[in-house]
Amino acid sequence: MIKINILTIFPNLYEAFVAETIINKAIQKDKLEINVIDIREYSKNKHKKVDDYPYGGGEGMLLMVQPIDDAIIENNLSSSKMIYTSPKGKTIDQNMLYDLSKEEEVTILVGRYEGVDQRVLDKYEFEEVSIGDFILTGGDLVAQIIVDGVSRLLPGVLNNEQSIVADTFTQELLEHPQYTRPEVYDGMKVPEVLLSGHHKNIEEWKLNQQIKETKSKRKDLYDEYKRKNK
Repeated sequence: MIKINILTIFPNLYEAFVAETIINKAIQKDKLEINVIDIREYSKNKHKKVDDYPYGGGEGMLLMVQPIDDAIIENNLSSSKMIYTSPKGKTIDQNMLYDLSKEEEVTILVGRYEGVDQRVLDKYEFEEVSIGDFILTGGDLVAQIIVDGVSRLLPGVLNNEQSIVADTFTQELLEHPQYTRPEVYDGMKVPEVLLSGHHKNIEEWKLNQQIKETKSKRKDLYDEYKRKNK
């Protein structure tokens, strides 16, 4: 069982997300608890203001320390694994999601505007994470990606847990192309080897296709695979 707290100023974005698909399944199986916390509720400003201009000048606004700090204190979150969604952060990968899935409690602070006051990051030793070298309007999508990626790794959530083992990025190579019925569509045929029932040939084909896909689409992963498998 893992509890994931999400500190955000847009809590409504999570209603449908939590109610649908694999997330809801994980919750129903008591494998996952989602606690969405509205930062605005902890603002001491009469207008529930949570942002202000940065000291020293600069574009945009920053999320303020006080509402975030009070939200963490009043919800007893300080002992959890602290994550902050930021374009400056380490890029999320499958290994990171796997490590997070082993935590008992994770708190995700959702970045917004130009970011947050550095003091709250320093106080709680937040780990900054990103989904790539590009900018979004906010980190709520990133938080949802983390929740989705972690939830499917929880034991008993997926019907076929063996599929996790074969996932792209779980191993060193990208996943091979896959096909289903019909055998022929618009003149395009399923590779004969997949219809042969010859398991050894099928596994060899899959590995060769994985190598081909990785070399074509992710040269960095292919070079690492070659280095480890001389």
